[in-house]
Amino acid sequence: MELETKRLVVRNFKNSDYLDLYEYLHIAPNDCFLCMQIKDIESAKKEAINRTKDELYFAIELKENHKVIGEVFAHKEHEFNTYSLCWMLSSSYQKMGYGYEAITRVFHHLFNDLKVRRVYIYTEDDNINCQALCKKLGLRHEGTFKEFATFKNDENGNPIFVNTMQFAILDKEWKQFNS
Repeated sequence: MELETKRLVVRNFKNSDYLDLYEYLHIAPNDCFLCMQIKDIESAKKEAINRTKDELYFAIELKENHKVIGEVFAHKEHEFNTYSLCWMLSSSYQKMGYGYEAITRVFHHLFNDLKVRRVYIYTEDDNINCQALCKKLGLRHEGTFKEFATFKNDENGNPIFVNTMQFAILDKEWKQFNS
């Protein structure tokens, strides 16, 4: 599947995306993506193949040169047609409007084509850029979970817990926000 925007193609992953995948995941862009960090090219090949197996796991590709600069993944989390959404962009392509463009298109697909009722995302309380993008997309802050998750340990091997914010939007809110 391909979802187009002015500058992007948001499409299903291909096996051949492994080099771009390695480029943006060999160093995790945020602590929450440490578990997704890719150590070598062989691992990147396997991860590209894994990403091809899910129809709602999208590569974010630049139209101008077909470079994959990030990804977005929608996952059905609960009953009642609720999905969680996760995205990441290569640090080289952040703050250029690509995230907003890609996520807007994915939301359009989820709410209009798939008739999803509710979408939510989690972000750490120190990820100001993600919070700003959520607000720009019309998501509302539903709450903050204190010491909700851990992604790394301190020098003594103890987990470092982080506060996690939840943002969400309903289908009717999305349609009203974008009318």
